[in-house]
Amino acid sequence: MNYKVLIVYFVGAITLVTGCMDNVDELPQGIVQDETPYNIQYGQFPTPSIAADNPLTIEGVKLGRMLFYDKKLSGDGTQACASCHLQAYAFTDPAQFSTGIRGVKGKRNAMSIFNMAWNNNGFFWDGQSTLLRHQSLLPILDELEMDETLENVVAKLSEHESYKNQFIRAFGSEDITPEKMGLALEQFMNSITSTNARYDDFLQDSTVFTASEKRGLKLFNTEYNPFFPELSGADCQHCHSGFNFENDRYMNNGLDEAFDDFGRGAVTGKTADNGKFKVTSLRNIALTAPYMHDGRFSTLEEVVEHYNSGLKASATLDPALNQTRATGLMLTTQDKKDLVAFLKTLTDKDLITNPNYSDPF
Repeated sequence: MNYKVLIVYFVGAITLVTGCMDNVDELPQGIVQDETPYNIQYGQFPTPSIAADNPLTIEGVKLGRMLFYDKKLSGDGTQACASCHLQAYAFTDPAQFSTGIRGVKGKRNAMSIFNMAWNNNGFFWDGQSTLLRHQSLLPILDELEMDETLENVVAKLSEHESYKNQFIRAFGSEDITPEKMGLALEQFMNSITSTNARYDDFLQDSTVFTASEKRGLKLFNTEYNPFFPELSGADCQHCHSGFNFENDRYMNNGLDEAFDDFGRGAVTGKTADNGKFKVTSLRNIALTAPYMHDGRFSTLEEVVEHYNSGLKASATLDPALNQTRATGLMLTTQDKKDLVAFLKTLTDKDLITNPNYSDPF
């Protein structure tokens, strides 16, 4: 036998097999559901209560993030969820009222989206949605916001192989439905956490605060005392307490004597709820101006002065706030400066730059 020919034969055979193996690796392997859990980051916070029927997965969160930033969810392709909830502003809108697809303004200030995983008392300023998955779809339908039908959104997304593949990875089927869209958006929004402010550093090491910030914290936590003004504080913890600086309630904080917007009362139908709105977290408050449900205050200084001297009486005004109206909080100029200094320590150092929350396209 000609050994040279034999060697060439074996070399050729090996090359052929290797080439086939390479081609096998390049062939589509098939897309399947991937239920690998998404590890939510929550620092020193208590473990969040994620709905048992919608645990966070890497692929579910990815799908929700895609939907959150996709303008195809709006009627004319110009608006996404992220258009009114900007990462740079702790997922709210710096405008008093957000602009919808036809240039029409909304009626309330856009709410921040972070630490939703610890929210357990409804969504929107008035709590009209009990589940985040339901809340996430309503702006799509709102004629002042995205003004689209869910059927049209499903049809548009179904035209894209990338979406059908991602629905398989997240939910095991390429069938795109509003229910799955809501679940995916819920997963993404639950993944957005804010737990790394200078205040959180202070809890571990008190030396990180300036004297003004420490005094502001003390004022924040000290109760109003009309009998001993020198011992009286701003009494903020009454409504903004705990690790997330809120109290899971709807309250009237004295903005108006009469109401153009009945808030929670319009949802429950109870006059006792008129003028009450969701008590929001003070975390990242320095990033989320303007303030209140109607964005009437442009600065933190204005907000502090409202509680200090601007409360309006009405039948549903919170009793603890009402008792301060006779004298006001009696805060000095320095008190107010220190209080604002403390509030600024609640700004997260990572939230607005975290690539896990940014536009994936």
